Amino acid sequence: MELTTLFAALNVLDSSVIAQCEQQHRHTEWFKFLRKIDREMPKDKALHLIADNYATHKHPVVQEWLAKHPRIQMHFTPASASWLNMVERFFRDILQRVIRANSRLSSKQGV
Repeated sequence: MELTTLFAALNVLDSSVIAQCEQQHRHTEWFKFLRKIDREMPKDKALHLIADNYATHKHPVVQEWLAKHPRIQMHFTPASASWLNMVERFFRDILQRVIRANSRLSSKQGV
């Protein structure tokens, strides 16, 4: 079974999602995702991104890039408070509605 990491940014104003799957969750993949958000969002908008305190999100390369892109402001949730991040609900819904549902279907079919 191949594992993947899902990066997602939820726009709470219109419920749109920018997403990207990667093989790993290192600062290089996070940095790539930040650049994608920057490209896809209107340039005249300030962006407030909420993330957990995972070291990947605070890597020096990422911090250096963010310093040069002041319209993107990072906000970090406290440890053990993922419920404060609305995109975590998006992840939960994917897990419950798609992944677990397909897992049950596969096991019933003997896959």
